[in-house]
Amino acid sequence: MADAAPRIIDTHHHIYPPNYTKTNLERLVNDSVALPASAYTSWTPGTSIEAMEKAGIETAISSITSPGIWFGDGVEKARARARECNEFGAGMARDFPKRFGMFAAIPLPDIEGSLREIEYALDTLKLDGIGLMTSYETRLLGDPGFLPVFQELNRRNAAVFVHPTMSCGNLFPGIAGPQIEFPTDTARTVTSLILGGTAGACPNVKFIFSHGGGTLAMVVQRFARIAARLTPEERQARMPNGFEAEIRRQYYDLASIGSAPIGMAAVLKMLPVSQLTYGSDAPFGSSVEIANGITRLELSEADKAAIRRGNALRLFPRYA
Repeated sequence: MADAAPRIIDTHHHIYPPNYTKTNLERLVNDSVALPASAYTSWTPGTSIEAMEKAGIETAISSITSPGIWFGDGVEKARARARECNEFGAGMARDFPKRFGMFAAIPLPDIEGSLREIEYALDTLKLDGIGLMTSYETRLLGDPGFLPVFQELNRRNAAVFVHPTMSCGNLFPGIAGPQIEFPTDTARTVTSLILGGTAGACPNVKFIFSHGGGTLAMVVQRFARIAARLTPEERQARMPNGFEAEIRRQYYDLASIGSAPIGMAAVLKMLPVSQLTYGSDAPFGSSVEIANGITRLELSEADKAAIRRGNALRLFPRYA
C-alpha cells in the first residue's frame, strides 16, 4: 500500500460493462493503443478492487472513458448504450457498497435523450454525477447548443466529470492519439466553457477535469489575455467573477500527472490544493504510482489528505 490506510477516493476510474465492451471492442482498442483488447474483455469489478487495494483506495467513482457512448449511429442506439452502462454501474454500487460510485453516461449531443438520462441516472439510479467527453463531433462543451443540459445540471447542483477525447482526430501518425490530443482537448473544452459563458451561467455545476487540466497550465495566460480584451459588459455576462476565478473554482483530478514533478509544479502554481482530487486512470494508469506521487509532493500532510480524500468528500459527502 502506498501509505498507511489512506482511504483514498478515486474520481477517475474506468469500467467496462461486458456487453458494451463486447459490441464496441474495436472502437475501444482503436481509441487508445495503450492496452490490448484482452485488458477490456477481461475487466471485472474484482480486477478494479484488486488495483484499489494496492493503492489504499476505498471508493472509486467510475466512468465510461473515451470514446464514450455517442458514435453518430443514431440517438436510440446512444440512449441504449448510456442506459446499459449506467445500470451496470448502479449494480456495482449495490453489490459493493462504498467501493464504487459512478458518473452517469449521457447521449450528448442528443439534448432530449441527455435530459431524460440525467433524470433517470440521478433520481432513480442515485448515481453520483454525470460523465462527459471533452467534445462531441468536434463540438466542445462550451458550444451554446449544449447549454440546456448544463442548465439542468446547474439546477441539480450536479458534479460533472469531464474526460478527454480527440475532437480533431489523431494528428500525429505513429504516436498514440491520447498522448497529445487528450490533454490538449481538455484545455480546449475548459476554456470554451469559461470564455463562452457556460461555466459562469451555471455556477452550481461542479466540474472535475481530468489530468490536472491537461495542457491548460501551459496556455492559461493566453486565454486570460483573450478574456481581458472583452468589453466589461461581456466579461460580466460570461465571467462575473473573472477568468482566473473561474479556472480556480473548478476541480481537477491528478490522473497521469500526480507522479510527474514538472507537471505537478505547474498544476500547483495554477490551482489551489483545495480543488485537486486523486485520480488513478485505472486501468490505464498505475493506482499505486499516483498514490506514491502524492506522498512525495512537498505539501503538508493535511494538504495530501485533502487531495486523497477530503476534497472529494466535499463533492460526494455520502462516502464519509
